[in-house]
Amino acid sequence: MIVVVAPPARKGRTGGARQALVAIAQLRLMILSLLFGAGMLAIIAKLALLALWAEPAVARDVTSVLLPPRGDIVDRNGAPLARSIDAWSIAIHPNQVIGDKGELAQKLAELIPEQSAGHYYAILNSGGGFAYLKRRALPELVSAVNALGQPGIEFQREPDRLYPQSGMAAHVLGYLDANGRGVSGMEKVLDGRLSDPARRGRPVAISLDTRVQAALESELGTAMNNLQARGAAGVILDVRTGEVIAMTSLPSFNPNAIQGPPPRNNVTQSVYELGSTFKPLAVAAAIDSGTITSMSRRFDATKPMTVGRFTIHDDPGDEQFRWLNIPETLIYSSNIATARIADELGADKLSDMFRRMGFDQRPGIEIPAVGTLWPASWGRITVMTTAYGHGIAVTPLHLASAYATLVNGGIYRPATLMKVDPAHLPEGRRVLQESTSARMRQLLRLIVLKGTGRKGEAAGYRIAGKTGTAEAAADGGYDKHRNVSTFAAAFPIDAPRYVVVAMLDSPKANPALGVYRTTAAWTVAPVVSRVVSRTGAILGVTPDANRDIDESELLPLIWEGPDAKTKDPE
Repeated sequence: MIVVVAPPARKGRTGGARQALVAIAQLRLMILSLLFGAGMLAIIAKLALLALWAEPAVARDVTSVLLPPRGDIVDRNGAPLARSIDAWSIAIHPNQVIGDKGELAQKLAELIPEQSAGHYYAILNSGGGFAYLKRRALPELVSAVNALGQPGIEFQREPDRLYPQSGMAAHVLGYLDANGRGVSGMEKVLDGRLSDPARRGRPVAISLDTRVQAALESELGTAMNNLQARGAAGVILDVRTGEVIAMTSLPSFNPNAIQGPPPRNNVTQSVYELGSTFKPLAVAAAIDSGTITSMSRRFDATKPMTVGRFTIHDDPGDEQFRWLNIPETLIYSSNIATARIADELGADKLSDMFRRMGFDQRPGIEIPAVGTLWPASWGRITVMTTAYGHGIAVTPLHLASAYATLVNGGIYRPATLMKVDPAHLPEGRRVLQESTSARMRQLLRLIVLKGTGRKGEAAGYRIAGKTGTAEAAADGGYDKHRNVSTFAAAFPIDAPRYVVVAMLDSPKANPALGVYRTTAAWTVAPVVSRVVSRTGAILGVTPDANRDIDESELLPLIWEGPDAKTKDPE
């Protein structure tokens, strides 16, 4: 019998393999745990370093880079014109940035497109501890940047400058640079005072009245658009103090959103030949110096006047072709008669009057202003032409101060944008005799009642003034197709309180609106009428149809017969 014996089983082969697999798994799990633990330790260490050495935002001393506490600018009644408000700034700590810096730079460029992605990438790789990405950021931008989830970005509260009236009085107020310093206007003039910590942000009142300013801007802007003018300027002065109640220059800008250099201020930084608005100044000089002693004195305006190679003539439609007395010279705005008065007055007396009115220097006002284009010499023809506003160029503010002097009793006071204490009125200097000023008030009123200023009348406000139309300067000569149209007025003329000067540069006729000519009588005199109608009561002038200046002694001198334009009344 054969017995077959099986070989012994290999105990442990399967069990050993299983044990080996378990051991490997355990080893791998241990290694993974160690790696995870090491990562956690690295994160904890990084957080610890940040906690120990990173400077918290609340502890950062940013007084040297943030806008300093700045006082508000308010109008004469306390209405805000420029205010300091809380805003946001966005900053970054480049040495704390986590993640892909290139990707972050691209996202920042998309959200804050003022700079390129390359610019932001350079900041992120600078290794510095702090840098601004955006100052005075809008809340929606802050939210968008915060959504990036970058721990290296910091948001700070800081004061911002807001102009609540938007572009109102922009040329007067000016604006600030990125560091909160005044760049132009009263922001620059008052920079030290507004940012003085000792004043604790107290507001500063300037002379403007926002209600009057709004009306002047509205009426001038409407006229500029309707008549397609290149520019406009307007100013309202208190004749007793020299305070600027309103000042407008168009085109303007919005100081809340400066984009490039703003346009210049046409009231103080542009000079113009202001035409016939100069005639009352020449007549005042003749009266004050004794050259003219009688209002009935007549001057030959029967035909154009020839002086050497020059011919002086009256504007078409204004010719009288007769001898004119003083009221008629101004009512009919005769260049010829005015030239003859200036010729008799002489260079010394006329130029002296212009100097006393401040025409030979920049206006004495706080904001930037330019001087005049003063004649190089005062020959005979220059004396004659400057008397009716040709050959001499001044700013509208020069003219406003001169008219204030004409009507306020003869006292010149420099214009100011600071509110004046009624108990401490500026003394000023005497330029004209009181009697001369009284006579000029009568003559200016007659121009509005019976002359070229009739469209400038505002019922009950007793407006007096003079229109002026001059060819616009161009390429060293004159452009016969463009006018500078000006109306200088005062009200109420029986007790003068305010002067209004309005100017349109190169207006065009608009028959659809009843404007058939580009002269000041048609274009800008109505602007002054509407401004006074809107603001007179605001300024404390009560309209009264039963009050007026007494010009009865001059009325008989105005010859209004049917053949007045062809014969000498004598």
